[in-house]
Amino acid sequence: MKTAAEYVESLRARKLVLWVDGQRVPDPTRHPKVRPSIDTVAATYALAHDPDPTIRDLATPHSKLVDARVNRFTHLFTSDDDLRKKLELQRILGRLTGTCFQRCVGMDGLNATYIATHGRQGHDRFVRWLANVQREDLTLNGAMTDPKGDRSKRPSEQPDSFVRVVGRSAVGLVIRGAKIHQTGAANAHEILVMPGQSLRAGEEDFAIACAIPVDAPGVSMVLGRQPSDERRGGPDAGNARYGGQECVVIFEDVFVPRDRVFIDGDLEACNELLEAFAGFHRASYGGCKPGNLDALVGATALLAKKNGVRDASHVRDKLTQMVHLTETIHALGLAASTKTTKHRSGIHQVDAVLANVCKHHVTELPYEIVRLAEDLAGGLLATMPSVADLDHPELGPKLRHVMGDRERAKLLRLVEWMSYGSGAVPLRIECMHGAGSPQAQRVVIERRTDWDEKMRAARKLAGLDE
Repeated sequence: MKTAAEYVESLRARKLVLWVDGQRVPDPTRHPKVRPSIDTVAATYALAHDPDPTIRDLATPHSKLVDARVNRFTHLFTSDDDLRKKLELQRILGRLTGTCFQRCVGMDGLNATYIATHGRQGHDRFVRWLANVQREDLTLNGAMTDPKGDRSKRPSEQPDSFVRVVGRSAVGLVIRGAKIHQTGAANAHEILVMPGQSLRAGEEDFAIACAIPVDAPGVSMVLGRQPSDERRGGPDAGNARYGGQECVVIFEDVFVPRDRVFIDGDLEACNELLEAFAGFHRASYGGCKPGNLDALVGATALLAKKNGVRDASHVRDKLTQMVHLTETIHALGLAASTKTTKHRSGIHQVDAVLANVCKHHVTELPYEIVRLAEDLAGGLLATMPSVADLDHPELGPKLRHVMGDRERAKLLRLVEWMSYGSGAVPLRIECMHGAGSPQAQRVVIERRTDWDEKMRAARKLAGLDE
């Protein structure tokens, strides 16, 4: 398995077409807006070599596919223990990095694709490709979200807003379109293209799942902007070590060899993939987001201590509420990952209702936790001068009575970063829209609830059937 340094070096070997602020970037590993997110992914490789054997066990399960230990982010969920350990590792990484570590969509996507292709044409091709992913320890960009355009129209009515097949031959396919909100795409080795929504008869050209190297001819990426991303690498970065990343990925008549095509036009397989992925990924939020929130709670508690109010009853009460809400999210993720069912393919699937309840809470509770952090941090969170001013030999002594010491200033910047800076992208906006917006979870919860059973129980208790 790759070390963190080997992972970073492997990115330099790609011929990636990446644009940042209108400029082509020859080496993303050296770009100040990209490198913090690369270091975040590198942390997933570092934990595979952690000196603590407990951490290594979480990070490196044994794969029956290649009969060796592999990075968990390339692993199949062959037991409910795999699902629980996934969440435990996600929480550790969320706490370590304070942001999105960019490999969960690929991991959840490969398991969903395994399920969807099982017993169908394309499964053997997928298994061969996945075995290579595991052996080479590759990072996957799970590419699902299409631009969608006018939501009142179907893909066939606006094909340019969806990735679709525009050419077929005996040797492969040609695809065209774009995927948006692509977390960590520029830090990946391979793109796992998946359909972005359920499809109907007549929309077979959009029912495509395939794998493409990130530097395949016709693939280009444009880095998404984030609040305060100009601060990265500077004294006011907030998160001094790590960052997140989203890209638009453009496919301009990209050729996909037949051995990299897993689903082509099979609507049933497409819809099965979507349903499986939704469950896996919505449960994943019960791991990474509590980890991120651990860091925010810690920063808020340190600030309360710096402000001399850590022991005040109302402060303790608010900090406790932050922990209570964080653990509620984690508990739901663990519950969904414990109450599992085994698919005929051998993959263990989460409880769909609990996974969607978990994600629905994620669309609400982190916003309240952030509100409490802002409450306890104080107004200086939004009005503080630069840390560079505090470090200035002439200004510094004048500002210390205003800003406090450097440690307090850096903690304020971290809370600011997570509340409404670059860190708010994974902690707030992604919590709302990632893995589907709130209504998507409500639809599944309503559809998967046994309403008749509940009503039968009520009739019996009320004596209506006697």
